[in-house]
This record gives sequence, C-alpha cells and structure tokens, in this order.
Amino acid sequence: MVLPIILYGNPILRKKCVDIDLSYCKKRINQLIKDMFETIHQAKGIGLAAPQIGKNIRLFIVDTPYLNGKDNYKEVFINAKILKIHGKEFKFNEGCLSIPGIMGHVKRKSNVLIEYYDHNWKKQKKTLTGICARVILHEYDHLEGKLFIDYFSSTKKKIIEKKLISLSEKSSS
Repeated sequence: MVLPIILYGNPILRKKCVDIDLSYCKKRINQLIKDMFETIHQAKGIGLAAPQIGKNIRLFIVDTPYLNGKDNYKEVFINAKILKIHGKEFKFNEGCLSIPGIMGHVKRKSNVLIEYYDHNWKKQKKTLTGICARVILHEYDHLEGKLFIDYFSSTKKKIIEKKLISLSEKSSS
C-alpha cells in the first residue's frame, strides 16, 4: 500500500525518533517496510524514513535504481547508529520527498560506517561510500529531526522561504 508522505511543516519531521523495540510485532514492521518500498517506488524516490510517513521510529529504507544507471543498492535500516563519518567532503544536489520542488547542494563526507538491523533483524555493520553514503546520511538525518535544508546557507534559505511557507500551510491543512 502506498503511504501518504508527510510534508515540511509537520512537527514529526523535527522530532528525534525512538528505537524500535525488538519485540515489536515483526509482521507489522515487515508490512510497514513493504509499504515504504511501494511508496518510494511510486514517488521515484531513493530513500524514505519513518517520520516521512508519520512514524516516530528509527527506520529508514534505501533503494537507488534512479541514480544514473549505477548498480542499485537496496537496504532496510532498523535502529541505525552512525559510528563514523569520514572521507572527502563533496557537494551534491539533494532533494527530499517531504520537501517537493526544492533542491540544493549539500556538503557531506564520502564514507559512513553504520550499524543497524536489516529486514531479517540481523545486526549489520557496514561502511558505505559515495552516493550510497550520501543517501544514508540524508535518511539518517530524518531520524535525528534534521532536514537537508538545514545545511543551506542563509542566502539559500531566504530564497526558498516562500516555498517552505507554502508547504507548511499545505501540511497543516
């Protein structure tokens, strides 16, 4: 089932998410994960975090079939913790399903070491690089109540201010 995506202005996007209790009904979380993948496929997104669908839990998914014909990376991240962010910093033009119509260059490091549970509730620890690292850092920020626009300069924030106000108004109606 395709889920509605929460828009900028909804307070859940600014809340720090809570860990999922491992006793949480696996069937329920598995259905949520399936629905999240359906949602990003329909929206042609490459990542989706639980707060973007109104859930204040530490869950996000990544599926990158739309990135310049590169190999697809698909993964579920439950209770993720970033252990290290390192490497060369590079700019990339980011967007967000919760902030449609707004794009901007964000500087992020090229590598991330992350620990998490996968869709089988198996603990994983991986270092990811390049665009995959960037997508993970973007989605992880959602779990921390942070948005990609927070990285924008004050000038860029001023330029997009009216669009953000408009999205906030849509979100509250």
